[in-house]
Amino acid sequence: MKRSPSPLRLSRLNTLKRRTARTAFRRLTVALLTAGALVVGASACGGRATTHHRPGTSHEQAVGSVGRLLAADDGSGHRLRQVDAEGAPAVTVAVRPDSEDGWNVHLSVRNFRFTPDSVGGAALAGRGHALLLLDGHPLARLYGPWYHLPRSLVRGAGGGRTVTARLYADDHTAWAVHSTPIQATTPLTTTPPVGKPAERRPDRTLEIVISHGKVNPAPGRIEIKKGQRIDLRVRTDHADTLHVHGYDREARLRAGRTTTLTLTADRTGLFEVETHESALLLTQLVVR
Repeated sequence: MKRSPSPLRLSRLNTLKRRTARTAFRRLTVALLTAGALVVGASACGGRATTHHRPGTSHEQAVGSVGRLLAADDGSGHRLRQVDAEGAPAVTVAVRPDSEDGWNVHLSVRNFRFTPDSVGGAALAGRGHALLLLDGHPLARLYGPWYHLPRSLVRGAGGGRTVTARLYADDHTAWAVHSTPIQATTPLTTTPPVGKPAERRPDRTLEIVISHGKVNPAPGRIEIKKGQRIDLRVRTDHADTLHVHGYDREARLRAGRTTTLTLTADRTGLFEVETHESALLLTQLVVR
């Protein structure tokens, strides 16, 4: 028959069990406190921002030391993240007509870097993306400095007068200075201006050289039709004034240089071309 433990042995076993339980409890408590301290330390540390989702939205807002979240927003529900003016991000926007369609929009940024791979993450200083607005209405999100704005897109929006580029952090908060979003605006014409038409080429060109008081080629008559354009190209070895009688057109002649006077023959008749100071006859224009 198995003998029962003595009262003394039972007392020692119970004491050992209680000590083991207390040790396990203390170890569990220390582990939980350590984990809690790490979590608190990570969220309170000023060196790196973390994120959380606002209830009911998919947009993240950073918690950390990057700027200060304001109660005001940018007009479209994105809160302003205010930073000091010194060293703050900055942007300028330029718009120029595209040779085929619409416009090319170019953003120049300072103290800022486009970070498309980090969109939706924490707000880090000098990083994020841009929002393009047409007359204050959101048009497109930009992850780089260039954007092609098709004419059809502007037409579909009912036209446009201004283009605005506004800077945002990766968490979609708008960078701001003095409670104002960091942005730039430039005018946009409704219709892209067409290229400058090529200047009409002259129908006739007459080259004349004056040297030591002599005219080459020798003065004669040049017949042209009414409405034609003629270029008078005169090179002289002394300063003088070129004059076309009947049209009252003049050009200053500089020594050693070629001067061009373009004339549209819109009057019929005989017209002399001469120099004022030296009184040299250069040619006669016969317009029929």
